Amino acid sequence: MPAPPSYAFNTDLYADTTNLTEGIDWARRFRRHERFDDSPARTGEGTRTVILAPHGGGIERGTSELCLAVAGYHPANLPVNPTAGVTYDYWMFEGVREGGNADLHVTSTGCDDPVAVSLCGGALGALSLHGFKPENAHPPRDPDERVVLIGGGDELLRRLLRRLLREALDAVHLPFEDTGGQGEVGGDDPCNIVNRTLRRKGAQLELSEPLRESMFGDNTRPQRKHTTTEVFWTFVAACRDALDRFEAEPEIASPDLRFTLIQGDPCPPGGG
Repeated sequence: MPAPPSYAFNTDLYADTTNLTEGIDWARRFRRHERFDDSPARTGEGTRTVILAPHGGGIERGTSELCLAVAGYHPANLPVNPTAGVTYDYWMFEGVREGGNADLHVTSTGCDDPVAVSLCGGALGALSLHGFKPENAHPPRDPDERVVLIGGGDELLRRLLRRLLREALDAVHLPFEDTGGQGEVGGDDPCNIVNRTLRRKGAQLELSEPLRESMFGDNTRPQRKHTTTEVFWTFVAACRDALDRFEAEPEIASPDLRFTLIQGDPCPPGGG
């Protein structure tokens, strides 16, 4: 039996209509909040932060629900969570097959989805949610390890995530590690979608599979969104607290983009 095709870029996957069908094999979800300013008074602020799940659905299970919750939406029915306050733009790519979703994995450096690129390119910061199996890490880790790996090129956001996750996760006995600068798991490649922001940097969180299992009473596609646990909401609250403080930092609240805006995009377009 021939091996399933692999895809270097999201646009390559989208173009393979022979083997794949949108809505049956894969799906995309996003929300770009409407903004309108036609007043001569002080201009409203633009987007500061976007939330991403490049491997949602059945690819890295639980990351779709985390993306929605961190963005300020309850994953069960998508109303604005009354206790959430700020809501963020979000984008996710999901594997929606009954099985074999790992074949739909496109690396974050190959994410060239036009909406994802547009959302990140118009934001000052980005946070992406990922999952990994500890036994597949380099080097391999304990397969039962529950851990969060903090990466990405944005040292400011990583620092805030370290601090807030430390305070929150100690209560539920969950460790974390900062992997910035450690290759692929470090998430600091400039072509990683999370780093394709106005500031050319973002942050990513890699959650081990045992940790994601503990975030849901029933970790299946139909039931995950209905069975979120205390661990899930503790993690989400810490992320949102970090983002709130991130947007209050002078670098984000009053950014100087004169240098950033004249830089060309270092990442080649996908799709051949």
